[in-house]
Amino acid sequence: MISLRIQRRFLAAALGLSLVASTPAALAAENIVFVSGAFRRSIPVADLEHLAATGQARGLLGDVMRFSGQNPSEVAKLLKASLSLPVVTVSRLLNTSIGERILERLSSIVFPLNARQVGLPALRSAVVLGIADNNGSLSPLSFLQSYPSQELAVSLPALLALMQKASSVADLVRFFSESPLDLSSREPGSDGQAAPLPKDSTAPPKDVGAGSR
Repeated sequence: MISLRIQRRFLAAALGLSLVASTPAALAAENIVFVSGAFRRSIPVADLEHLAATGQARGLLGDVMRFSGQNPSEVAKLLKASLSLPVVTVSRLLNTSIGERILERLSSIVFPLNARQVGLPALRSAVVLGIADNNGSLSPLSFLQSYPSQELAVSLPALLALMQKASSVADLVRFFSESPLDLSSREPGSDGQAAPLPKDSTAPPKDVGAGSR
């Protein structure tokens, strides 16, 4: 029977992340860093693990929960909640155009702190390895424990923008399905030019005087 370590290496290699898989110690987020401009505040993943294990919040996490009126026991349940997923199917889905679109959207919100440009493959790796290492299911903690960066950044402006647009499940689905980052909306051979803005977006006014110069 193939060992779990070999499975992880195989899955990571399939995602083009064999270098990360060769250093398992790096396959875990240690801090969640909330970012907004120059503002940065960090919550250690160890504090989330402590909350999940004991139902008690400590440090900045405890302050945030008291300020927001959250029940630590309820949050602990959410951290441990897992969803059964077939790892092969999920891996294939995340490599389709739809999967790429969703990951691209999410990587504008969650990304490695010092390597934002690899946010998409980092998300894909964390999801697939998180499922593989958690016996075919994914939880918030298994995702963090498989994220290939010690510092996982969360863009507060991008997160707030998503929350404003996605007031319901239907809005959330629409937010991803109408993504302007969809590569299929670009014309072949367009030399990498961006896709046109969606109809409900406000396009910048045309420079009517450009032709008279």
